[in-house]
Amino acid sequence: MKTVVVIPTYNEADNLPAICAELWALPLEDLSILVVDDNSPDGTGAVADELAAVHPGRLEVIHRAGKLGLGTAYIAGFKRALEQGAEAVVQMDADFSHSPDYIPQMLRWLDEYDVVIGSRYVKGGKTDARWGLGRWLLSWWANSVYVRLILRIGVKDATAGFKAWRAATLRGLGLDRIRSNGYIFQTEMAYVAEKLGYRTLEIPIYFEDRRIGQSKMAVPIKIEAALRTWQVWWRHRGLNPSLRATSQEREGVASSA
Repeated sequence: MKTVVVIPTYNEADNLPAICAELWALPLEDLSILVVDDNSPDGTGAVADELAAVHPGRLEVIHRAGKLGLGTAYIAGFKRALEQGAEAVVQMDADFSHSPDYIPQMLRWLDEYDVVIGSRYVKGGKTDARWGLGRWLLSWWANSVYVRLILRIGVKDATAGFKAWRAATLRGLGLDRIRSNGYIFQTEMAYVAEKLGYRTLEIPIYFEDRRIGQSKMAVPIKIEAALRTWQVWWRHRGLNPSLRATSQEREGVASSA
């Protein structure tokens, strides 16, 4: 299965070589990496270019003009991966909060499901042991209670950023209908996939805090994501499986849904 791993980066120069090495060490025959860098001040883009030169055909870099947002970074990466002929697309962070070791299992489950989510909040899932009780409760409540009550979806880790997609699923979503550009992007993707009738599986993962650098998930970003959940509901409340993207829309015509 041709698999493309999409990694958006902003100031991940210290993490990128190590995460790429672990990805290439996986027992997968056809795996490549697509880095989408937002002009990182720490030189992540240059590090990615060096890796691409040393590993031709195994890593590609999309350089963007500035910090344009997580959502548009992933959409750009997904579209490029589909252009490359990917059969499966994995999305993950560069900071080791998402362990590459789970990827072979996620890809195997794609034989039965349309999207597989690495989840902190299903049975067996765990967060970093350094999290305090208050932080865990806030995250669990936001994902497993707040978002699910508003959107009425089955996914328990609605903000999970570790997912494996069938290429056909990404095409059917109609990526141009996804509008969110912050961390709420993850929720919007999960919601749209479920409203369109795609089969979703959550598998338990251990979510480790980033090894190097500081978290980009500040309190104002969390508040914004919580408020925008209502916007996501309103925008897509009328979706159903009959509104999956047509072949014309898959070729780049934006959906009106």
